[in-house]
Amino acid sequence: MRIATHSRRLLTAGALVSVLLAGGGTAVAAPVRASAPVPAASVGPYARLHPLADLSAQRLATADLVAAAKYGTDSPIDDPARERQVLDAVAAQAKEVGADPEATVRIFRDQIEANKVVQRGLFRRWDADPSQAPKERPDLAEVRKEINRVNGELVRGIAASSDARTASYCGGVLTAAAVHVRHANRLDTLHSVALGRALPSVCAH
Repeated sequence: MRIATHSRRLLTAGALVSVLLAGGGTAVAAPVRASAPVPAASVGPYARLHPLADLSAQRLATADLVAAAKYGTDSPIDDPARERQVLDAVAAQAKEVGADPEATVRIFRDQIEANKVVQRGLFRRWDADPSQAPKERPDLAEVRKEINRVNGELVRGIAASSDARTASYCGGVLTAAAVHVRHANRLDTLHSVALGRALPSVCAH
């Protein structure tokens, strides 16, 4: 597997989606269309919540590359200093675009934990079968540029979906959106579980 080659191509394209080959342990990233900007409040609840699930899947795709960059090094999966930087950055972005900073931070805490679910799962898989481990190491600085891009879109999606996220229907609509994203991107079990971990704080009620 040549993860670095995939990461360069995908980061250039500006979009990532994570797919694990069925029955195998090889992590691959496949490009998808980047999410369009979330329209104004006139759109329906599904159209306002679906981008949050889609962007969460895009963010999870970067976990494959982060894992490949860290595997076999002294870099830990848990990185409190980096996590604090991310949370501070998205809180500041939320203020700029009219999102609730506290809600944004809660959502991103789940996003971060979901990414660690993927990283730990891949580490276990590669430890169990070294032949599946990455043969090349992605540039973590480049991967973080893609993470920052997705983070910015996600913050804007959070700002645009405030009413939908606080409505009683949020849970059901978000679940439907997540199911669609999971099938559309052919997520394996690990990434499907992680997507579920990424979304609990989206609905505010």
